[in-house]
Amino acid sequence: MPVWQLNDQLIFPNPQFAEPDGMLAIGTDFSIERILLAYRSGIFPWFCHENEFYWFSPDPRCILFMDDIVVSKSMQQLIKKNNYQIKVDTNFSAVMLACALVERKHDNETWIDEKFIRTYTELHKRGIAHSIEVYEGDELVGGLYGLSIGASFVGESMFSKKSNTSKLALIYLAQQLKQFNYHFIDCQVYNEHLGSMGAKKIPRDVYLVMLKKALENPPDKCFASLV
Repeated sequence: MPVWQLNDQLIFPNPQFAEPDGMLAIGTDFSIERILLAYRSGIFPWFCHENEFYWFSPDPRCILFMDDIVVSKSMQQLIKKNNYQIKVDTNFSAVMLACALVERKHDNETWIDEKFIRTYTELHKRGIAHSIEVYEGDELVGGLYGLSIGASFVGESMFSKKSNTSKLALIYLAQQLKQFNYHFIDCQVYNEHLGSMGAKKIPRDVYLVMLKKALENPPDKCFASLV
């Protein structure tokens, strides 16, 4: 099945037409409207090449349920030490930039370029994209960012400058989202790090049903209420 070439119509093909690696479509439109339609359809942008954005809907999908979050003994000890301060949405762009600078095993370049930072910062201003930030004193040493889509939170990327600080951000996120009746954290693509935190693989069809329910049943309060 060939990858779909998007046009000016604000539509996406059905995720079932995605390639085995999850690639579904390519297009130059990276508007806020296009991005929100994608996430609400179980699709996300992964990278940009020669001004074309590549959209994915992988099967299986990586999901983390809040009750499944793994807090190891070492993380329990780290939390008890209380050496770090956790904040929400105080420096969103800095978190994105730190995520962009993370060294990746299989990628020479990050997908988080200036266009991504500019567009997701606009989503942040609109109360849709959010950051969890871990500080040691005044220094930002870990964190993550993602989008609140209905009663789901789509995690985009995380970073650690000090050991386990991204895990600390994820644990905090899961604990806070549970309070407001979010259904799950969408981790998109499985890896061992996420698996160690309790994330699991589920079929894309199952995920799409879960996403529909999350869109139909918004949380008691929006994520912005956590600030």
